[in-house]
Order: sequence, then structure tokens, then C-alpha cells
Amino acid sequence: MGTSLARSAGLCSPLPGISRYPVAMSESDKRKQSLYFPEEMLKEIGDEATRQDRSLSWIVQKAWKAARKDIRSIRSVNDLPGGDDEKKADEKKA
Repeated sequence: MGTSLARSAGLCSPLPGISRYPVAMSESDKRKQSLYFPEEMLKEIGDEATRQDRSLSWIVQKAWKAARKDIRSIRSVNDLPGGDDEKKADEKKA
């Protein structure tokens, strides 16, 4: 996007080095993010969204809130034998 086009679209900040979001941010910070799901899982999420008359985003957010305690209890790959932390320690010894 050229500077003049970006400026006319309101995407450039008047201050150099500081960019603005193309849309106004609400009190809750909403950012677009691509997430990839297996096809069958996405179909299930879509079916549930349709059943509840909600968006896919709403369903995924509620699922995260319901499951985050369980997910946080899963050991990190770095905590497992042969994980990144152990490899880094072995490299320092060598």
C-alpha cells in the first residue's frame, strides 16, 4: 500500500515510526489471528456454533476459558526428557 493511499485510508500515523490499527480498537483488544484446525474438528466447532447461534470465535473463546486450567497442567515439551532445555544444557557442556 503506497504512503498516500495508506494515509488517505487513515492507516498512517502522523508520527514517524508509529503505526495505527486500520480500525478503532475497542476496550477489549480484538486482533485477527489465523488458527488451523483439523477438518473434522472445525466441522464440530461449526456445528456447535450453529446450534448455539454463535460465532466460531465465540465458541473457541469459551472452549479456551473452560479448558485452560487443564491445558496449563500439560507438561511443556521443554520439560520432557530430550526437550529444548536439556539439549541447550548438553550443548553448553560440550
